[in-house]
Amino acid sequence: MNTLLKFTLSLLSFVLFVAIDTVYAQEANPLEGRWNLTITKDGAELPSWLEIQHSGYHTLVGRFCYASGSARPIAEVKAKDGKFNFAIPVQWEPGEGDMAFEGQLTGDQLKGTMRFTDGKKYSWVGTRAPKLAYVDNPEWGEPITLFNGRDLSGWRAMGENQWKVVSGVLTSEKSGANLVSDQKFNDFKLHLEFRYPKGSNSGVYLRGRYEVQIVDSKGMEPSSGLLGGIYGLITPNEMVAKDAGVWQSYDITLIGRRVTVVLNGKTIISDQAIAGMTGGALDNNEADPGPLMFQGDHGAIEFRNIIITPRVEGKKSE
Repeated sequence: MNTLLKFTLSLLSFVLFVAIDTVYAQEANPLEGRWNLTITKDGAELPSWLEIQHSGYHTLVGRFCYASGSARPIAEVKAKDGKFNFAIPVQWEPGEGDMAFEGQLTGDQLKGTMRFTDGKKYSWVGTRAPKLAYVDNPEWGEPITLFNGRDLSGWRAMGENQWKVVSGVLTSEKSGANLVSDQKFNDFKLHLEFRYPKGSNSGVYLRGRYEVQIVDSKGMEPSSGLLGGIYGLITPNEMVAKDAGVWQSYDITLIGRRVTVVLNGKTIISDQAIAGMTGGALDNNEADPGPLMFQGDHGAIEFRNIIITPRVEGKKSE
């Protein structure tokens, strides 16, 4: 093969590659990304979030997480001239209708309306989810014991309180209010031990926003909705649950959005990014410090040895 022919074939290959790449590339849509939504419903402000991304070169798809439940897929986000709409089927909400959204990009915000599953309409506004910095080799501060083993000092119930201390154990014997720490934290390492009766369900919310699931799960396949999962978002790589009625332990590290979960001494999630708040979050102000929250509205649960070690702000180890 002579030099001219080789050059011609190479040029044709390059032109073909550029043409194919141009055909299949999709120009970024300003709607794309993750958005923290605040829905105004019956006088309350409900934290939610929306993710929009492209699929191929014509279609926008996404995920949506309401103020309760888990992140769920959006088959198509229909968009034109800065306006968009989508609908998702009912999950845990009352009613039988789809949850339908209409919105538009206004400056650097999304604004629109939601038709809830009962047919009522509510307004919402969305801002871009913040980037949360990750710190390599952080310097850790002094461990803080958040539960003194005697009373509920440093904690408050989000409603009528059913939490009490029994023989040095933080105990919720029945479904009731969630429990929130008075102290708030940015990045931290958390150790806690928990025990549940057969079939029960709870969770620990990191910064009050990201639920690490606690539920009777021994013998089940790993799932984001089962023990060790970041609810609805991250599935553990294995299930290492013990029997109900036995003490178990979490060692959790959260830096920025990245979380590592060690359950009963085994690393089941390693340095994975959390896309956004999980259902039941206190808020979606992700750039702010937040408390710990224990879920008390799904069943009986016990906790002990709750120790949090905050990162020293502005410092990292060499």
